[in-house]
Amino acid sequence: QVQLVESGGGLVQAGGSLRLSCAASGGTFSTYAMGWFRQAPGKERYFVAAINWNGGNTYYADSVKGRFTISRDNAKNTVYLQMNSLKPEDTAVYFCAAAPFFRSDAYGASQQYAYWGQGTQVTVSS
Repeated sequence: QVQLVESGGGLVQAGGSLRLSCAASGGTFSTYAMGWFRQAPGKERYFVAAINWNGGNTYYADSVKGRFTISRDNAKNTVYLQMNSLKPEDTAVYFCAAAPFFRSDAYGASQQYAYWGQGTQVTVSS
């Protein structure tokens, strides 16, 4: 059973930065693609970023390109999301997810992510 635990969320002013972490246990982390999704109140869960098993390929939603960076450390079983130039519209609960069988042509499809964390709240004030 794969367990994912996010951390690093909080309250930040617009223009600020946060770094989210997601620690994995109970599986073979180094073989999974990893993704970050977010869900604002009253809205659906949306794709933010993804990274393949060795970090060689990354994928981003248009809304975060140039501001967010996804990375991973397989030795630490951890994936990160560095968020810069934050905007109020980035306010959401951020979830990390693991995809054991990753299709790069569907990197944003939540259905291929089999394991999910509980989420961490990010609030950006204006």
